Amino acid sequence: MPWGVADLTRGLGFDRVLELEWWESFTRRGLKVTLTPAKHWGARTLGDHHRGYGGFLLEHQGRRLFHAGDSAYFDGFKEIGDRYAPEIALLPIGAYYPEGMRNVHLGPDDAVQVFHDLRARWLVPMHYGTFRLSFEDMEEPPTRLRDLAQVAGVGNHVRILEEGVPTVF
Repeated sequence: MPWGVADLTRGLGFDRVLELEWWESFTRRGLKVTLTPAKHWGARTLGDHHRGYGGFLLEHQGRRLFHAGDSAYFDGFKEIGDRYAPEIALLPIGAYYPEGMRNVHLGPDDAVQVFHDLRARWLVPMHYGTFRLSFEDMEEPPTRLRDLAQVAGVGNHVRILEEGVPTVF
């Protein structure tokens, strides 16, 4: 997990918690986890701004999956793409309206750009539709993503997953 977050896991039953800085990795039983940069902040509790944050690149058996975490658009996605070119990119697409929310969140249009920056094969949207975080309609993010991806010529590379339904890539 990101640096400065381990104390929040006390009492949850973990026998070991490893904190990482950006670009640091941990490998165990063939699974490599790398903490990647993001554009957000590290607050986890009220008045808290001193903790790490980021995304995660997971590598196993020659496959790479990127989980962006919570992030706004920034040029760091290009570096992540240059270093790893993940096959699957889980990208947040919600909580982008009003415009000020884009300081820490991607909108569907940003997610399409990040998908290109990462040079990924599949875009899996996340961070939308569970509860209201901002003022766009709850159903808007995936609809906009589908439309924008189609216009960008990558509509066949968007996989909107159904909760509880396994999907093989």
